[in-house]
Amino acid sequence: MSVIQSMANQYRSGQRRVSDTIQSRLATITQQDPTIRAFLSVHTDQALAQAATLDQWFKEGRELPLLAGIPLAIKDNIHVKNTPTTCASKLLQHFIAPYHATVTERLLNQHAIIMGKVNMDEFAMGSSTENSAFQITRNPVDPSRVPGGSSGGSAAAVAANMVVGSLGSDTGGSIRQPASFCGIVGFKPTYGRVSRYGLVAFASSLDQIGPLTRTVEDSAIMLDAICGHDPLDSTSSPRPTPSFFTQLNPDVSGLKVGVPRELISEHVMPEVRESVMAALDRLITQGVSWEFFSMPSLKAAVSTYYIIAPAEASSNLARFDGVRYGHRADGCATVKEMMQATRGDGFGDEVKRRIMIGTYCLSSGYYDAYYNKAQAVRRVIQQEFNTAFAQYDVIITPTSPTTAFSIGQHHHDPLSMYIADIATIPVNMAGLPALSIPCQPSDPLPVGLQLIAPAFEEQRLLNLGLAYQQVAGWATLLEVHNA
Repeated sequence: MSVIQSMANQYRSGQRRVSDTIQSRLATITQQDPTIRAFLSVHTDQALAQAATLDQWFKEGRELPLLAGIPLAIKDNIHVKNTPTTCASKLLQHFIAPYHATVTERLLNQHAIIMGKVNMDEFAMGSSTENSAFQITRNPVDPSRVPGGSSGGSAAAVAANMVVGSLGSDTGGSIRQPASFCGIVGFKPTYGRVSRYGLVAFASSLDQIGPLTRTVEDSAIMLDAICGHDPLDSTSSPRPTPSFFTQLNPDVSGLKVGVPRELISEHVMPEVRESVMAALDRLITQGVSWEFFSMPSLKAAVSTYYIIAPAEASSNLARFDGVRYGHRADGCATVKEMMQATRGDGFGDEVKRRIMIGTYCLSSGYYDAYYNKAQAVRRVIQQEFNTAFAQYDVIITPTSPTTAFSIGQHHHDPLSMYIADIATIPVNMAGLPALSIPCQPSDPLPVGLQLIAPAFEEQRLLNLGLAYQQVAGWATLLEVHNA
């Protein structure tokens, strides 16, 4: 059952007021967030005012969208007008967004209620939400562990029942990996399916906005709201968007699944592998067949990504120089000194690391040796996916090779942190849609199952995800009716 649909039905029948829902979620934030630390800002007055208006509209019997009155959270690299967009960085600590991101505007047009902005790894660079300049977010399943990243605040807010859904951004797994660690659903749409206008860019050819929710149905509802062409984003696809929610169909019999050997190898924790294999066995009961196959280029995906993404980040983050907006260092004699001091003081260690890697790869004498070769490998990865999809309807992998690790465990070992995205990075490199669903919410820690489909086949992923959700029964364990 969809949490959103259940809540919407209660609003329409008069069983529940929007104001009661919002006050309850604000109370949960007050109770839970001092420990979890998912929120960077909470929009209490705006949320309560919007709720009061919606209560009146429901009382009048107005026909409103499913998302009307649904409490949501927004990752703090997505603009919400007249509120801070910090990207969890000192450099943007006092920056106020002058306009709505397209996805924000579309949610507000559906009368969804934005409860606040949530924490992330600084400028979306990280896999643990430990790189935030302001606070470390904790995993609601086990607060001694990370929630994943970079959309860790988005995942934690949903998993802790502070909100019903949230938006994150995904450049190399930043929606799917936190969803996996927190035992919820995370969807990375096809590149171009969702507008990036109003998203602070990390790596423009890889970034994509998507939802984090408790059920597959809720993911479909949020996708219906945010997908579609946007003339303000030159990379936005003009392809028509179907109604994902109304076309949900858990009958997936006859679907053929491929499992890449390279992504269920010795790098994967035994308990993760066991959970994924058990999930595949459950899918067989739904008429799905599967087999192992090989994608040799996947072994090079992480190395390729950590040339292309930092190169694009080096270019995108050059705008943060203290001249136009954000933090500016004081007491500098020249503009050059001011820029150096601003960036040196404003950026955290991981952001500086990636800027330096990217600048080096783009520098004279190294552009061909690194960046051009990485782009060639990227094309090979894309071609191998195309070959695989000529044979399989869906590719399945673990979302992450591990369960949520302890806070501080990998913080000073960036290479081990980078390897954690081995299964998610190839999807961004190829611009494909992917869905992470729980193999089980927590036993004792959540394990995510990643479903990958050809470009613009989001519906296929949602249908298969729904079929697995029903046979596995984890939606019932999440107590969605009481969420």
